[in-house]
Amino acid sequence: MTEVTKTLCPYCGVGCGLEVSPPAQPGKATHRDGQGNPIWRVRGDKAHPSSQGMVCVKGATIAESLDKNRLHYPMVRDSLDQKFRRVSWDEAFDLITKRIQTVRFTQGPEAICMYGSGQFQTEDYYIAQKLLKGCLGSNNFDANSRLCMSSAVAGYIQSFGADGPPCCYEDLELTDCAFLIGTNTAECHPIVFNRLEKYHKKNRKVKMIVVDPRRTPTAEAADLHLAIRPGTDIDLLNGIAHLLMGWNYIDVGFIDDCTSNFPAYAEVIRHYSPEIVADRCGIDIKDLETAARYWGESQRVLSLWSMGVNQSSEGTAKVRTIINLHLMTGQIGKPGAGPFSLTGQPNAMGGREAGGLAHLLPGYRLVKNPQHRAEVEEFWGLKRGQISPNPGMTAWDMITGLEDGTVGLLWIAATNPAVSMPDLERTKAALMRSPFTIYQDAYYPTETATYAHVLLPAAQWSEKTGVMTNSERTVTLCPAFRRPPGEAKADWEIFAEVGRRLGFVGEFAFANSAEVYAEFVKLTRDRPCDMTGLSHEQLRSQGPTQWPHPAEEMGRTGDGEKTSPHHKSPSTQSSKRLYTNLRFHTPDGRARFGAYHSRGLAEPPDPDYPFVLTTGRLYGHWHTLTRTGRIEKTRQMHPEPFIEIHPRDAARLEITDNQLVEVRSRRSKTFFPAKITKAIAPGTVFVPMHWGALWADNAEANALTHPESCPDSLQPELKACAVQLIPVTAELTVNTKVSIAAKI
Repeated sequence: MTEVTKTLCPYCGVGCGLEVSPPAQPGKATHRDGQGNPIWRVRGDKAHPSSQGMVCVKGATIAESLDKNRLHYPMVRDSLDQKFRRVSWDEAFDLITKRIQTVRFTQGPEAICMYGSGQFQTEDYYIAQKLLKGCLGSNNFDANSRLCMSSAVAGYIQSFGADGPPCCYEDLELTDCAFLIGTNTAECHPIVFNRLEKYHKKNRKVKMIVVDPRRTPTAEAADLHLAIRPGTDIDLLNGIAHLLMGWNYIDVGFIDDCTSNFPAYAEVIRHYSPEIVADRCGIDIKDLETAARYWGESQRVLSLWSMGVNQSSEGTAKVRTIINLHLMTGQIGKPGAGPFSLTGQPNAMGGREAGGLAHLLPGYRLVKNPQHRAEVEEFWGLKRGQISPNPGMTAWDMITGLEDGTVGLLWIAATNPAVSMPDLERTKAALMRSPFTIYQDAYYPTETATYAHVLLPAAQWSEKTGVMTNSERTVTLCPAFRRPPGEAKADWEIFAEVGRRLGFVGEFAFANSAEVYAEFVKLTRDRPCDMTGLSHEQLRSQGPTQWPHPAEEMGRTGDGEKTSPHHKSPSTQSSKRLYTNLRFHTPDGRARFGAYHSRGLAEPPDPDYPFVLTTGRLYGHWHTLTRTGRIEKTRQMHPEPFIEIHPRDAARLEITDNQLVEVRSRRSKTFFPAKITKAIAPGTVFVPMHWGALWADNAEANALTHPESCPDSLQPELKACAVQLIPVTAELTVNTKVSIAAKI
């Protein structure tokens, strides 16, 4: 094989197009890594509309991870203190299906849980929903989107009546004012930031506001950096709204014609005077007024946010309060404007479309909605009432369910909760108590494998064909361009085979992933995420395509089936942007204001734990190092974890640069070398979240965090907890620089 394969980067939700070619090319030297191993060549795809040929260091080096420490064969053990033994797929499937049936008929289907991932392709997500929520009657499918995007999902649904970011990347180059809050876009979504920064530099009248307790590379590029205290986002947003109202920078016609609940919102924001807000947030009144003036004087305002907003005990309220600013100024449904959440994982959007959270069903449907359940039951050929009306367990519910014995079987796939979950020591203890854990992943070892009874080797993005949807709703086909190593199988194939062995033969009679996708898109007909005009064939020939993309009226669906005329919902007026006709998916067609007072952090600092710890990503790493930790270049960029401390705090505690610091929360303690920097606000400290027990000793950020969550999205507040800092003396050294060779 010598031809180029067009595919998608499997890291963040930007969804950058890649072109991949084999290591050996006619007339060229074989492409090799630093150790001489042949690796596939990767470059940006200039034809991909989202990334336009750009690629960050993670995408550029992704091929170096393809053959590093892969899991090749199914393995099992009877108890966690035993070693794994290799078994055949037939033995593994037999063990899994027998265990599922035992749990199903003794504890009930609600004792069966699956925890999935935005690493799944849409086909994987869809088959998992059909198996659990449909055939088994358990809504206990959740994904690491719960830790990532669920507050954005809840905010969009409550404000607009449906999920779905209404903007597109073209808006980055059309806006007058970019308002970035809770996102270090330069490091976490670098290609999005590259597009925005180039446009900003060329157009000096365009303003960029960055809200972040850290002076990140993103903040360095801003016209205005608001280093607010953690937990004061709603204070700031309501304070901006207070000024916009007082200065009459509001769109009265839009508010009257297109929204509801504005009086309740107006009553809330009148309590957020500049003096009160500046004091709470720890910023100057002048800077607050400048932010409001930038917003109010702009014709096109684009807001961008990510984990710094979503990972909060008031995450949904924060999202809706951002949206409120757009609604009060009419900044939505037009080029260069709107509220735009930046997705964390490559196919977290596809997971939302396929129903991949415990409260969702395919096609942007809700478990609690009787009509939605009936539509899916009829489509899947299930008896009425087969799908439970109760939302299933969230990711954290599964942990507490292991503690109290209500979870009888836990199936984890393509994610690493033994590093990424909050209150990590409690999480590990719960995983240790699991009566039966199936762990399905491409790599071994990982931290979560320690807690598994069954290991299943999964094919990853390069070895299976399927689709992914990025932050701007662009759907891209990702073809397989190499064979899976060993006996690895695609995730959807594993789920489907288990389904067939459980007796659901007809429900899982798919010959390939194209057939899976063809079935899935039928469930999106007349839904906000209508993709009935898409198929593998269409995406292969026409390239990446944004939804909504319904089949033409009286035309054909993506798989050739005739359709009847259907009316276009508010989202189907334009593929690039949603709500261009200013009608929303609410019963009355109006967007809803949400009226929220600020509640602050779930665990604020106090005299015993006087610092606020915040966590985040680094440019060269991603999530829990399962890939990037195995790539030489990215590992060298960030060789060890660290803690950022402001010089004033460091001087008071007599902490010097690179000195080891013990960090204690109410749950655990960790150790990090100090990085003394003015880039972090006084009273706040920062640690990267990537390092688990496999890569460093006692440096797990989430050992410190708590599980308190947003009451609407149920997303944990991973972004903030109270800690104390203790400098470690020379006699008490702790080695955090653990080589890969020592543990892998």
